[in-house]
Amino acid sequence: VQLQASGGGLVQAGGSLRLSCAVSGRTFSNYIMGWFRQAPGKEREFVAAISRSGGSTKYADSVKGRFTISRDNAKNMVYLQMNSLKPEDTAVYYCALGRSVGVQVTTAWYDYWGQGTQVTVSS
Repeated sequence: VQLQASGGGLVQAGGSLRLSCAVSGRTFSNYIMGWFRQAPGKEREFVAAISRSGGSTKYADSVKGRFTISRDNAKNMVYLQMNSLKPEDTAVYYCALGRSVGVQVTTAWYDYWGQGTQVTVSS
């Protein structure tokens, strides 16, 4: 299984970025997908997750209303649209593929991880 995240970069506070994650090696629609992030010196934290069909999503309180997760099962892609970015959103963002019927927010449910993409928000 391979997950390839892209779309990170440097953006000013208040700006937007769209992260993408391409998945290969699995029947994509059979798995939940999640985005997590890790800032320097901090533990990896949940950002957003989406169900297998895309009909259900969950968000961390810190990003609710600003970030949107979506998926395209025909293209084996998951996305994270990030708006109104804040300096505290600066982190390496990871996409992850997991096994569950429902949407999950803990790393234990996710078996495969992408390499991460850096997001830096300047003030």
